[in-house]
Amino acid sequence: MLVTLTVNGSLRSAEVDSAASLLTLLRTGLGLTGTKQGCGNGECGACTVLLDGEPVNSCLVFAAQCEGREVLTIEGLSESGELDSIQRAFADAGAVQCGFCTPGMIMSGKALLMRNPRPTREEIAEAISGNLCRCTGYVKIIDALEVVAKQGPVEGS
Repeated sequence: MLVTLTVNGSLRSAEVDSAASLLTLLRTGLGLTGTKQGCGNGECGACTVLLDGEPVNSCLVFAAQCEGREVLTIEGLSESGELDSIQRAFADAGAVQCGFCTPGMIMSGKALLMRNPRPTREEIAEAISGNLCRCTGYVKIIDALEVVAKQGPVEGS
């Protein structure tokens, strides 16, 4: 089946199997491999993207459900080669180690900061609670998101 949706601001179409996930559409159908395939059952959050502005585990959403909808992936955050403020904060704070969970963490953080530009540390921790990280211990991730919150509203909010 043909699925047409807006991905990172551009209208895109791809032919997918009727049972294909949004994750499969993004990675295989559109070549956007920044969204990671982790557990495949919604437990790790590595595949988090924004669907109509809300964070979702793209492994749990059928591609067909995205017809006519808007998806923002980690690739869509950078403008003109410049890192998004959250991406920059992650790098500056050392909030990455292996980096596998980073795209999902950043997308969950982006969703939080779009709806709540001044979250507490507890609200940040809650917002990323669906994203598993085996390397960092979360402290530097929370620190990075707190820095962005203190800078003011993020784009898209």
